[in-house]
Amino acid sequence: MIKKNGRIGWQDFSPKQKMVFNWWKNQGSRDKEGIICDGAVRSGKTLCMSMSFAAWASVNFSNAAFGICGKTITSVRRNLVAPLIANSSEWGLEITENRTKNYLDVTFGGTSNRFYLFGGKDESSASLIQGVTLSGILLDEVALMPRSFVEQAVARCSVAGSKLWFNCNPENRYHWFKKEWIDKAASKNLIYLHFALEDNPSLTPAIIRRYRTMFTGAFYQRFVLGSWTDVSGRVYSVFDPKLHVVASLPQSFSRYAVSCDYGTVNPSSFGLWGESGGVWYRISEYYYDSRREGQQRTDEEHYAALEKLCGERSVSLVVCDPSAASFIECIRRHGKFPVAPAANDVLSGIRRVSDALGLGKIKIHSSCADTIREFSLYRWDKSSVRDAPVKENDHAMDDIRYFVTRFLSETQPPFCVISLDRRQT
Repeated sequence: MIKKNGRIGWQDFSPKQKMVFNWWKNQGSRDKEGIICDGAVRSGKTLCMSMSFAAWASVNFSNAAFGICGKTITSVRRNLVAPLIANSSEWGLEITENRTKNYLDVTFGGTSNRFYLFGGKDESSASLIQGVTLSGILLDEVALMPRSFVEQAVARCSVAGSKLWFNCNPENRYHWFKKEWIDKAASKNLIYLHFALEDNPSLTPAIIRRYRTMFTGAFYQRFVLGSWTDVSGRVYSVFDPKLHVVASLPQSFSRYAVSCDYGTVNPSSFGLWGESGGVWYRISEYYYDSRREGQQRTDEEHYAALEKLCGERSVSLVVCDPSAASFIECIRRHGKFPVAPAANDVLSGIRRVSDALGLGKIKIHSSCADTIREFSLYRWDKSSVRDAPVKENDHAMDDIRYFVTRFLSETQPPFCVISLDRRQT
């Protein structure tokens, strides 16, 4: 799959990608109800799914409605719509996007169809797709969507000849989509294709080697091998004190930031960070456990500790536990530090921290004893049916997650959307 003058050379697709493009018109598979593609990240699933979905709809329908779904509208536009528009001329498609009303009008050979964009981020999202009649639907990142949304989306496809298109990276082996759709693909009359990194011909051997060194444990099994695997043991098995804990710090830093996990009965953990040479160092920390100390502290007392932690440094931002509304207001009222609530997607944040550790983007000073302790104790919850860490020894872990999500995502994209070198023609 080689880019030439900004366009993709279609002759260079892998055999598995070509199956995605052709299944709906081939004699042996065109009567299937739909297709499921899963596997490793960056294995070439998403682009061929979106282009094939648009081509199938344009060839088989006119003046019909279709659905394109992702976890959020933003991810739909980034992962599906932008590549679709960029390469539409290669297919003879004319695409007009209405960003206000979240739909695309796609014209091919004199016929037009409308593609509605939906985000399935939580249980309430199911109501967004109720009432519409669809001739087909594409669900990208389907394993990240709630079951109620997916089932409602599938129920909307009541037009004769409608088909279902599913695309995802693996989660745990007990995930409802694995149990109800992948394991039952044959009985549901669906095609199931599993993708490996080698199924994406745009990945050079060097890039594939890079991916194989970025993760360990369950995330390696899922992202690199494409396996539906349970998480177990330490959350950050990649953390190595010999690599990530430093006894000395750089002489100067280009900027500073603070991350806060706030607690009253539970511990409060604040981390002071400094950036030097593209690496963020946890310079020092404030960790107050009211149970250990025998008394709780007020917002003002925690704020005084924040000022002491920062000293005379110019802090660019304090990113704070989003549930700590009173403490955020306390920081604002004093007017010394800019403050913002943190993004709190736990699994996404854990993946980002794992990525940052693997790439050497964060280091911990040896004085941050509670952080180092929590890294060794932070565990996955074996009793949970969903991927979740145990809610113990997680306060420094939470503030680090807030920090990495806010600051390292500015320059280091998530693993699943990292830009790649391409082979030369």
